[in-house]
Amino acid sequence: MSNNDIVTGFDEEKDDSLKIKLQAVEGVEGCLVLFLTGYIDTYNSNFFQKRVTKAIEAGYIKLIFNCSGLNYVSSTGIGSFTAFLKAVRPRGGDLVLLEIQPKVYEVFQLLGFSQFFNIKDNLNEAVEFFGAGGGTKSSDVFPKIFQCPICSKKLKATKSGRFRCSECKTILAIDNSGQVFLG
Repeated sequence: MSNNDIVTGFDEEKDDSLKIKLQAVEGVEGCLVLFLTGYIDTYNSNFFQKRVTKAIEAGYIKLIFNCSGLNYVSSTGIGSFTAFLKAVRPRGGDLVLLEIQPKVYEVFQLLGFSQFFNIKDNLNEAVEFFGAGGGTKSSDVFPKIFQCPICSKKLKATKSGRFRCSECKTILAIDNSGQVFLG
């Protein structure tokens, strides 16, 4: 299935610096996986925004960005993700970032954006997030096993709040939905 079969006219415009492959998620209405390969910077962020906006306008408001092939994101690129979040949330949607390369994740953290995005370890977790209605009740979330965003040590949280990583001593916070961010 081509991108144009999923979102009409999606591949009208191409950019060699950023390739986007689409995959609709079976069983979750309005859910789309976008596999990103390349980089997002000042020069191609407009292309990126136009393509993703086309998908949102086609009714895809539950967006999963697979970032495993994304090797660089500038602050302008992160601004694009923020714009998508602002576009889909009022419509009952959300976005999830998957498999972020460490150097790309670092940019999100340095700019303070890692706490605004749902970051999951794999596609199954992302689909479950949307399958549960985009958000989960606190009782469904805890206890939660996750990796420290700094040192990758596996940690367990029994409830929301602030705590310190046992390995690198970074102060972390976890909210009622299980989202982890620097505290």
